[in-house]
Amino acid sequence: MIAALPGFKALFSGSRPSNIGVKEGRLAPCPKSPNCVVSQGDEDAEHAIAPLIFDSDMASAVAKLREVVEAQEGSNVIEQTDTYLYAEFSSKLMGFVDDVEFYFSPTAPGTIHVRSALGFSLRSVRFGRQPQTH
Repeated sequence: MIAALPGFKALFSGSRPSNIGVKEGRLAPCPKSPNCVVSQGDEDAEHAIAPLIFDSDMASAVAKLREVVEAQEGSNVIEQTDTYLYAEFSSKLMGFVDDVEFYFSPTAPGTIHVRSALGFSLRSVRFGRQPQTH
């Protein structure tokens, strides 16, 4: 099997994006490519996604979200603060990496903004609309 070759998965994992994080209360906008969705900003229909909603206190919601993320196969929480969680999801076979960010907006209580981008754009041709639904 070709995926078993040493270093094969690394060909598709790419490097960590430089635009990760919350800047001035916002997640980064999506690039023009179809391999990204975001719930914040003036995104076109191709890149727009609804934010997640929660009805508990923020600390409990952050803890629960982390628990859900960590329960997903191939997940790795990279960074977490009181209002932000960044995780990578790696596919088992090819090593594709999806970068997923969650921002608990202090200005919109009960709202978790989401940004999800596939790190390998060829995969986006087939799966670009669903990277955050592992």
